Amino acid sequence: MGASDLQAVVLHRPAKPVATPAPEGRWSIEAIQALLDKPLMELLFEAQTVHRQHFPAGDIELATLLSVKTGGCPENCGYCPQSAEFDTGVKAQKLMEVDEVLRAAQAAKDAGATRFCMGAAWRAPKDRDVEKVAVLVEAVKGLGLQTCATLGMLEPHHARQLKAAGLDYYNHNLDTAPEYYTDIVDTRSYQDRLDTLAHVRGAGISVCCGGIVGMGEAPVHRAGLIAQLANLDPYPESVPINSLVRVPGTPLADSEPIDPFDFVRMIAVARITMPTARVRLSAGRQQMGEAVQALCFMAGANSIFYGDKLLVTGNPDVEADVQLLRKLGLRSHRASTETNPESCQ
Repeated sequence: MGASDLQAVVLHRPAKPVATPAPEGRWSIEAIQALLDKPLMELLFEAQTVHRQHFPAGDIELATLLSVKTGGCPENCGYCPQSAEFDTGVKAQKLMEVDEVLRAAQAAKDAGATRFCMGAAWRAPKDRDVEKVAVLVEAVKGLGLQTCATLGMLEPHHARQLKAAGLDYYNHNLDTAPEYYTDIVDTRSYQDRLDTLAHVRGAGISVCCGGIVGMGEAPVHRAGLIAQLANLDPYPESVPINSLVRVPGTPLADSEPIDPFDFVRMIAVARITMPTARVRLSAGRQQMGEAVQALCFMAGANSIFYGDKLLVTGNPDVEADVQLLRKLGLRSHRASTETNPESCQ
């Protein structure tokens, strides 16, 4: 090999990613905005590098979400078809019976899901509601699935009761940055959401908490959302990033869709700022297409909601997800990998 050939090899040697150093204190909005503004390929390279430092390559968690109590919610969240204030065609229903939930959970497990999340459209459940959900949690836990619930705002004793029933995760999203929050909902405060997260943590339940993009927010609000999540102490174990599903009848039905590459950037920055979290590619996947989803996995997403519905909105069906994971060479995550991360199917 001549000198010119050697020079060519050196010039074309792949560069190592320049990792963004984690701050010693809190992530600033400016630091997160700087990440969001990076050239996309550089950002993906960094996010995938961080991802591989903490998770086996190609490991994807499959979670299923069931609406166990649908509609009639008194909140006015502008994105939600289950609000009683909006005419979206969603009819209020009572809490499902245990046998109905068990059938759905068994079907989810048979399809490969390892986590089963139960959602109920309450602002805040009453004591009798939590007692009934605790029975559902115990039943689903008995199938060998991880359990998750999203029931609205919780009091400390509710969180303790759910923990005693075997609840593994509680989902309570921050939705957006605090500065934009009142543009989306005004029937509860941002602090209400933070208080519920504190109650969940205090009970020893793992936190599932993320947000929604594409609700008309400015870029600074997206950075602000990530800052809020990353600066929780500790940050959530699961971070669902949702792309708004625009439902006719809701105030946000005519929102401008987020640019797909901007959504991918949100996934990447969530991965970099919360390196050990399960970053979930959540609502809006049906509108993304396979190529954008593939970029999201490259950006560090390693969890998806799996099944034909997310509460009351559409989701890619199971077979489509199986085919996509196969095309990309990704593997479904077994529950046992929480203690043995190399054991993937």
